[in-house]
Amino acid sequence: MRSNKFLGAMPTTARAADHQERWHEIVSDPGLRELPYTVETNHRGQIVLSPRKNRHSVAQEQIQGLLDEHAPGGLQPTEFAIATAGGVKVADVIWMSPGRWEHMQETGDPSTLAPEICVEVMPESNDWESNDWDEMHSKRTLYLEAGAEEVWVVTEEGAVRFFADEEMEASEVLPEFPEHV
Repeated sequence: MRSNKFLGAMPTTARAADHQERWHEIVSDPGLRELPYTVETNHRGQIVLSPRKNRHSVAQEQIQGLLDEHAPGGLQPTEFAIATAGGVKVADVIWMSPGRWEHMQETGDPSTLAPEICVEVMPESNDWESNDWDEMHSKRTLYLEAGAEEVWVVTEEGAVRFFADEEMEASEVLPEFPEHV
């Protein structure tokens, strides 16, 4: 069973800028600040809560370290919110160049421009959350539409799958990044 909390839904035709406005309402709600979940919104602006296991956090840290090693000039924060046409999505890890960060800040917070790379970590197969391949496909599409050059998905086994328009053998942005975490 997945935990969802619905507050003040928006029409399904919301734009990324509308999702930014909704996000400001959410982050200013004191009751939502200390939740032990990743908070995102769906296409209607409804809150979606996803709990994380420790394995997920360790995978994020490993990816962040590898990004620092293979692209030390970029920024690689975890849990990064991006306003998309389908709601505010929170990428597990991102990589962005300093120049891209400047452009992203100009679009507001959360940014409506995605970083160069968005990384999602698949949950354990027995998790009750629904971050399955269908959801990953949806997030990939939203990140790419928001301007990401690539979306990486890290499987439960630690394999890194690289996507742009289609799946690639390796990253074109950071070709030295390993295929396994």
